[in-house]
Amino acid sequence: MTAARVHADRVGWRVGAVPILAEVALTAAPGTTVGLLGPNGSGKSSLLRLLAGLTRPDSGEVLLDDVVLGTLRPRALARRIAMVAQQAATDVDMSALEVVLLGRIPFRPRLAGVSAPDVELARNALAEAGLAGFERRRWSSLSGGERQRVDLARALVQEPDLLLLDEPTNHLDIKHQLELLHFLASSPTTVVVTLHDLDLAAQYCDRLVLLHSGRVVAAGSPAEVLTPDRIAQVYEVRADVDTTPDGRLRISYGRPGDEATAGRWEKAVS
Repeated sequence: MTAARVHADRVGWRVGAVPILAEVALTAAPGTTVGLLGPNGSGKSSLLRLLAGLTRPDSGEVLLDDVVLGTLRPRALARRIAMVAQQAATDVDMSALEVVLLGRIPFRPRLAGVSAPDVELARNALAEAGLAGFERRRWSSLSGGERQRVDLARALVQEPDLLLLDEPTNHLDIKHQLELLHFLASSPTTVVVTLHDLDLAAQYCDRLVLLHSGRVVAAGSPAEVLTPDRIAQVYEVRADVDTTPDGRLRISYGRPGDEATAGRWEKAVS
């Protein structure tokens, strides 16, 4: 995998008369991991679809290495961008290996069969996703977390320059959450990932973009974005943000009615 630069230049998108995203700017430098944060309904998934070229913005533009996504053919996009959606699904009860091999379709001549190198890539991707030995397992027999990791392997065999993931930790236990995020942070490719867990985002992302009501309210390093007042304003929860001895952020949330943080929270959300 190589790495691309992706840039959203003041993009906007609406559904009918309802604005979903407005004037959103985002840049992911080659090889960095950028986390998209925000409460439900803030526009994270919609922005990810714009970055993938699955949806075209109503205003502004998305560029991949200075090329406007809208000018690229779908096959060319699929060779450079891979996306892992929140809920991996397929209408056909395929084996795990067959699902992963779908990621090689953009690279095969039309009507060509699966090659031995493709199969080797797929097996390696399953192993990277922690599913060595799952090649013959049927999709219907997999748990939600296993399906999520099979879909990650499908994205990996595309050997993308840009990897986009929408809440990839949703169905994973703690061990596999940490393994996945460590893998993404160590990957040479450019990664943009939506997350709900602020602690994990702070630990594994180089930069964060915080969305609220379809707009960017903060972008920068985890320390710049995840301040107590901003967390209170956007998420309407009380939080203390500390720095651990190794320089990482640790976020703890106050209980409702906690007098020690009530004043700060009420000021931030007022």
